[in-house]
Amino acid sequence: MHAQTLRQYDRLGLVSPGRTAGGGRRYSPRDVALLREVQRLSQEDGVNLAGIKRIIELESQVEALQDRVRGLLVEVEDARHRAATAEAAATGFRADAGYASPGTALVVWRPRGPRSSR
Repeated sequence: MHAQTLRQYDRLGLVSPGRTAGGGRRYSPRDVALLREVQRLSQEDGVNLAGIKRIIELESQVEALQDRVRGLLVEVEDARHRAATAEAAATGFRADAGYASPGTALVVWRPRGPRSSR
């Protein structure tokens, strides 16, 4: 990629390269992948730089939201486990002992036989 193009992408905030002591740009592997995506969107899909910047912002937002959803799913699973443990403790079942949790036990009723009349 041409140096002037890289400077333009830097000015637009599409990438943020590190700097060497002499002032040269150093791109991280993430930046290189991003530059390749910018080039692909520009050349293959015909997206202008404003569109590319918006696409990148939205993709970052999606990643952040996906991370948040994963975190919330872990929290929900932890809460379910705590609730099941508390319910088991309250009813005398041990959740970790392999016993059926309340509400899942099967009870078989068998009549004792013919009843005598009173």
